[in-house]
Amino acid sequence: MKSTSRFICFMILFMTMGCQTLPRITHESPKDDSYVSGRWNDSDARKVAEEMIYDCLDRAWLLNFIKKHGENPTVIVGQIKNQTSEHIDINTFIGSIQRALINSGKVSFVASQGERKEVRDERKDQATNSREDTQKGPGEEIGADYILKGIITSIRDQSGGTSLMYYQVNLKLISMADNQIVWVGEKKIRRKIERSRWSL
Repeated sequence: MKSTSRFICFMILFMTMGCQTLPRITHESPKDDSYVSGRWNDSDARKVAEEMIYDCLDRAWLLNFIKKHGENPTVIVGQIKNQTSEHIDINTFIGSIQRALINSGKVSFVASQGERKEVRDERKDQATNSREDTQKGPGEEIGADYILKGIITSIRDQSGGTSLMYYQVNLKLISMADNQIVWVGEKKIRRKIERSRWSL
């Protein structure tokens, strides 16, 4: 009798475990293009940044500046506005832009406004707590020659189980000396998403 009870308990436990859905985990390279929802993701941020910065640095403004000043220009990334209907991590996109600019070797790059404030606070702390011969004083920062600004917009068109996601990124490079716009870039992403009528 006890054996039968144990067998029944075992079968119930086995069937209960069989009904549970365990997550399937796979490791993917951050460089791979993977799209689950069809929305903007880290792959978009990386690819758009690399393509737009490549175009920016391949234009006449860069050569003209080097001819005039004899050195590479200094660039800072300003505000990138998210004007889409969804949450986009702008900091990820800005990070991709910064990486593309720095790795190009064609421009010098200075820290953003928030980063500069943190460094300035550290200098003040050094003035009080660090050895005098190691302190970094004020007034030695490098000013930017150009600021890069932009917006991300989106349009979603849907009919039945098919939707079309349309993203557009517009960037512009502005001279800090005279507000002249020396480069304007535009990148579009169009993605078709088809869902089965059985999908939830």
